[in-house]
Amino acid sequence: MPPKKGMIALMGSGELTATMVEVHKDLMGELCGSGCSPKAVFIDTPAGFQLNVDQISKKAVEYFQTRIQHPLTIASFKSIKISPYEAEQAYHILRTADFVLIGPGSPTFAVRQWGQTQIPDILIERIESGGCLVAASAAALTVGRMTLPVYEIYKVGEDIHWMEGMGILNHFGFDLVVIPHWNNAEGGTHDTRFCFMGETRFRQLEKLLPRDVGILGLDEHTACILNLDKGEADIRGIGRVTLRRNGEEQRFESGTSFPLEVLCRGGLTSKPKADPIGADESGPLSEMPEDAFWGRIHTLEASFQNGLERNDSKESTNALLELDRVIWQAKQDLENEEFISQARDIMRELIVRLGIQLSSPPMNKEAVIAPLVGALLKLRKKFRRLNQWEEADAVRDCLQQADIIVEDSKDESVWRMR
Repeated sequence: MPPKKGMIALMGSGELTATMVEVHKDLMGELCGSGCSPKAVFIDTPAGFQLNVDQISKKAVEYFQTRIQHPLTIASFKSIKISPYEAEQAYHILRTADFVLIGPGSPTFAVRQWGQTQIPDILIERIESGGCLVAASAAALTVGRMTLPVYEIYKVGEDIHWMEGMGILNHFGFDLVVIPHWNNAEGGTHDTRFCFMGETRFRQLEKLLPRDVGILGLDEHTACILNLDKGEADIRGIGRVTLRRNGEEQRFESGTSFPLEVLCRGGLTSKPKADPIGADESGPLSEMPEDAFWGRIHTLEASFQNGLERNDSKESTNALLELDRVIWQAKQDLENEEFISQARDIMRELIVRLGIQLSSPPMNKEAVIAPLVGALLKLRKKFRRLNQWEEADAVRDCLQQADIIVEDSKDESVWRMR
């Protein structure tokens, strides 16, 4: 029987956040279905040039220990300048790994380092042997045929261009480039979708790709899991995945699955959606029904407020994250600009409300316990009326143990904190 093929999980962002906890657990569970304990490894190369690279590795280890309840080993390969002994140590750790996680940093730095090493071949071998490669954020940019020089273009101002990628996806039959942060909204007043490139730059980048190369866009906090053994892809997280090839586009929502053949050349399986990137910017905006858009916005606003009132931080946070996604999805779908502006105002207002609540002083201790103490004093008054002095004294003694002093008069009892 041929060996079971492995998995490639591509994440748009959030690989060390709450949104990906269940994804990591499910991937680990898939690996240890036979009862084994898979060896999980983190590679630090993409951030190897950063002064805080060891802190990033430590965060990954702590995340796996506390959220995934599984140990994570560091395969440290900060650059090709490490000693031969350190390099062989990293190779050995990777060769024995079942689950490999690669995350933040610079994709071009990582490709330059790995291109002169055994690491790409080791990763391919681990996947072929049934292991799982998780490439997130910057690392997701490295696994395709080409790599996007994000920092060089967005921060340094270099001309629009691509670099050669590691080609791991090509090895398994997927002629793609991977673009994480597809729906990024950090720019606020300027367009940072498509991994900070914005629409204008990304149109130019798309034209520079060979005609047979497709684009796999990953929304933030979203994973596309390529299960090579099952022959299907699963979408997880809070966003969606977009496949573009030759100007045609197909989108896959979270919770859906589709055959891996869709990702191969000519694999768009249904009538493609309108081209939001190649559309004429001067053309009219296509508007979704106003009640549908605002219905979603107001539902999330109510969910946020409900979480705030119930001190349920999870509900309030999820409402804000989803509101951010809805607004920027509306931007991609060419929603009415006035609607989007008003929705942003609502989101800013909700953030202010959250800040006010966080800065508010906690409730007075006496006010918090007053209902309980009042009920106990009523019980004690009943005991006294029935001449059940031992029971009445027991209630008073219990309150005194909690630093609550009870002072009796002829008609009533009053209390104060010690």
